[in-house]
Order: sequence, then structure tokens, then C-alpha cells
Amino acid sequence: MFQRLFGRERNRNRQIVDALYEQIVAAARREFLYSVWEVPDTPLGRFEMLSLHMFLLQHRLKGETGIAAEIAQELIDEFFKEVDHSIRELGVSDVGVPKRMKKLARMFYGRTAAYAAALDAGNRPELAAALARNVRPDVRDWPQASALADYVAELNAGLKAQSIDAILMGEVSFPAPIAQGVPSEAEAQP
Repeated sequence: MFQRLFGRERNRNRQIVDALYEQIVAAARREFLYSVWEVPDTPLGRFEMLSLHMFLLQHRLKGETGIAAEIAQELIDEFFKEVDHSIRELGVSDVGVPKRMKKLARMFYGRTAAYAAALDAGNRPELAAALARNVRPDVRDWPQASALADYVAELNAGLKAQSIDAILMGEVSFPAPIAQGVPSEAEAQP
């Protein structure tokens, strides 16, 4: 009896988590991130963008209780499950996966702490520096970091304005930035 009761709740959460995660992945795969802002189109570059968009929704859900807190945790669980699956697909052996997962988890939580501190302080230069350090450690100067920081701040503000009820129905919006060189959503459609 309890399994039927609690199983329905988990199944309902699963649908919400799947819908939200799909939207996070779609936002992280936007072409302009890689073509205009020169985020490396590599497994690590894609991890950075997925982590960034996951962080933004987690930041929105921070402090929420009840089902919203459950959804936030289940999203993180889904994120790390997918990361685990991806590194296995890249050919990392079963023995090496836990070590890589531990490193990627440290990377994720370190980045989210830096991004949260900068966003909460309203410090875009600090946010741009953190993004440059994490997304493009291979270059000394990455001018697109400030545009990416503006995008992150815009998304953060937009997510704060979105109703928790809509999010709990599996609907979240990651609007494209209004920036020079970035195609509008309509222009980006094939």
C-alpha cells in the first residue's frame, strides 16, 4: 500500500525532473555559447555549460521547501547520473569512474559556490573572472567572459521572476540573451 502511495509521488516527480532536465540540457547546448562566445565544444566545455545552467535552476530553487526541495535534489541526482553515463560512454573504465565522478563533483560544487557568491553580491566582474577561470582555463584573456556573465545574471534574474508553480509543473525558461552577435530564438531555428 505504501509503495503505491509513495510510488505515485516519485513517478510524478520523475516527469517534472525529466522535463526540467531536458530544458536545462537544451539551454546548455545552445549554439551561440560555442560559436559566438567560444566556449570549447568539447566534453569538458559541454560539462561547464550544463553545470552552469543546472546551477542557475538550483540557485532559483534554493530555500524552497516541500516538493520544490525534492525536485531540486532529484535534478542534482539526475545530473550526476547523466555525467556518470557520459564518462562511461567516453571509455572511462568502471574502476576509473568513481575517481572521475569525485573530481567532477568537486568541480561542480566549487564552481557553484563561486558563481553564487558573485551573483549574490551583484559582482559581475567577479562572475566574469570565475567563468573565465573555469570555462576557458586554456587562455589568458577571454573577452567573451563578460558577455557570458551578463547572460548568467540575466538568466538568474529571469529565473527568480518565474513562478515556483510553473517550475513545479516542469516549465522553466532560459531566454536567449539580448546581445550583439547572438541570434534571437527565431533566427536560431533552422
